[in-house]
Amino acid sequence: MAAYIQSSDTTQFVAGVDEVARGTFVGPVVAACVVLPHILTDDKYRQIKDSKTLSEKKRTVLAEFIKNNAITYGVGTASVEEIDDINILHATMRAMHRAIDEAYKKHPFDKLLIDGQYFKGYTPAGLDGELLDYECIPKGDKHYLSIAAASIIAKDYHTTLINDMVEQHQELAVYDIKKNKGYGTPKHLAAINTHGITEFHRKTFGICKHLRDT
Repeated sequence: MAAYIQSSDTTQFVAGVDEVARGTFVGPVVAACVVLPHILTDDKYRQIKDSKTLSEKKRTVLAEFIKNNAITYGVGTASVEEIDDINILHATMRAMHRAIDEAYKKHPFDKLLIDGQYFKGYTPAGLDGELLDYECIPKGDKHYLSIAAASIIAKDYHTTLINDMVEQHQELAVYDIKKNKGYGTPKHLAAINTHGITEFHRKTFGICKHLRDT
């Protein structure tokens, strides 16, 4: 945990925000917002890091720990239909805003740390029209503990969502989605070329858009 920054200002509650599945061909984009306690007493906090470096099993364990110990947290999604309608950037902002809303209504906070280079300012319900203070931090999940925690919750939520989707819709098995989680792996792309796209694919993405337009 020594490499990660956690605010020592006990006069403010600061939330970390991150998203996952922005680049997948299948399913929604997912965001999470997390406020961690000011004082971190449990050794498990030392295990929190960028979700991409953790196994699926470890992410699930840490996601439950974070949710059980956070001051507040929220998860937001934007659907395939929203992504195709308003584009992935705006859909990602919508998912982030929904995550912020869910977290804020349980416990208000003062500032957002956003993973990445862009964020559309937002006013959660109850803030009386003021934009919530925010800062964008490229690769923030590698530097700020609250952002890393948000990345873990978002990725665990997305994994569960994708696994449930595959379980309920056996036709998705041919695309190897349980393994690739919707990303454009060679096997996934080959299956799209052979079988076309499903209702769960993003129609405005890469090869999916090409097939839709032909």
